[in-house]
Amino acid sequence: MFAFPKFSLRAIAVWRRNFLVWKKLAIPSMLGNLADPMIYMFGLGYGLGAMLPAVNGLPYIAFLAGGTLCASTMNAATFEALYSAFSRMHVQKTWEALLYAPLDLDDVVAGEWLWAASKSMLSGTAILCVIALLGFVHSPLALWVLPVIFLTGLAFAGLGLIVNALAPSYDFFMYYFTLVITPMIFLSGVFFPLDQLPEVARWVACVLPLSHAVALVRPLLNGEIPAQVLTHVLVLAAIAFTAFWIALGLTRRRLMK
Repeated sequence: MFAFPKFSLRAIAVWRRNFLVWKKLAIPSMLGNLADPMIYMFGLGYGLGAMLPAVNGLPYIAFLAGGTLCASTMNAATFEALYSAFSRMHVQKTWEALLYAPLDLDDVVAGEWLWAASKSMLSGTAILCVIALLGFVHSPLALWVLPVIFLTGLAFAGLGLIVNALAPSYDFFMYYFTLVITPMIFLSGVFFPLDQLPEVARWVACVLPLSHAVALVRPLLNGEIPAQVLTHVLVLAAIAFTAFWIALGLTRRRLMK
């Protein structure tokens, strides 16, 4: 069940199928992905931020911008890998239909993984454009945020597909959001610097993918090269590919009983 994944270009066909379906509702989908982060940016950034001193030498809204972008990327990839993928796998039986084509289950799951990451990148790119329009992008280095967004999307898409493979129903996903995603937002430096946390919480933050994404994105938006770039990238890549491998194994076990 947990044999090494068989990567194939046939996964692109699954990706393309999901893209063509999404394209019909692209505008409302993008607006929905922009709504939450913009509420955080304007509500907390301009509202609460007006009462706060500079954070690490930045106005609070500029500090918040990088964290909000990463959290939005995480949410977009997670929702796609959970609710949308579960609908295609379990409710609509789309995966079952795809397997009648010359596709393996590895191709289907890989296509879903890539699509969830791609959709999160679309969301993150839109938010990056808004951040730039607000004047919080200070260097062409910010273009390196785009591959970081995609890698972050792969990490959270892989984790989401693990939960998808275990879920008996949509209700199961609330455990993941309540016990994993929500605490991660508050432990990963999205809203405040990690050095404000107790030491134990800082150790926990070191293994959270969102922490590594924020550590890369926030300096890039401010025209700085992040510290320990290779470490952060390798951790995100390791989480992404390990999570995909586990998700594929669990999906094989679920669908091939």
